[in-house]
Amino acid sequence: MSMLEVSGLNAWYGESHILHGVDLNVEEGEVVTLLGRNGAGKTTTLKSIMGLVGRREGSVKFHGAETIGLMPNLIARAGIAFCPEERGIFGSLSVTENLMLPPIVAPGGLSVDEIYTLFPNLKERAMTAHGTRLSGGEQQMLAIARILRTGARMLLLDEPTEGLAPVIVQQIGRTIREIKSRGFTVLLVEQNFRFAATVADRHYVMERGKIVDRIENSQLEANMDKLHEYLGV
Repeated sequence: MSMLEVSGLNAWYGESHILHGVDLNVEEGEVVTLLGRNGAGKTTTLKSIMGLVGRREGSVKFHGAETIGLMPNLIARAGIAFCPEERGIFGSLSVTENLMLPPIVAPGGLSVDEIYTLFPNLKERAMTAHGTRLSGGEQQMLAIARILRTGARMLLLDEPTEGLAPVIVQQIGRTIREIKSRGFTVLLVEQNFRFAATVADRHYVMERGKIVDRIENSQLEANMDKLHEYLGV
């Protein structure tokens, strides 16, 4: 049984039909990426899994249990955590205060000390810097760190490397590999397939609200021409 199984997922924003029968699955302990151009439906797929769209139809099963009729708070408490591209940290609170806010949804979340071992940059800024004083990379680290506190084992990460300096992108990559080694499962939205290749087991490619290809990471180089065509790079 897949940890996450999405079948025939359709989603709408108002009258706009965005997803058209998305099918994907993620096994426990995997890192899987959604690749595609801007507007392909990648972020909407994550939001639809969390129930954060106006309307959705189809099937989203988590550990075999259907979630399509659940409210977002109940989906989160089932053990799925979402880290949005806009990060959503509290700018008026310190790093430590941000880390103390998330509710515990299951045992096994990382302690604050474990977070600071994983993100030493955050430890240096723990009590001295409010969210608005953090760099973009530090804000991204804090956004990921916060969902690791909840005990959720399925993490949805939306463009975690967008706009970050190469050295920070490398650190985000190390973090994703580390949390995978700890047994977390990750569905990652990315445009940078070269970064994705350093962290993922396999990749789904999206176009116009549909999954159009599935590529094992070991086959990425052999499919490079196809990826260039898909992603327009």
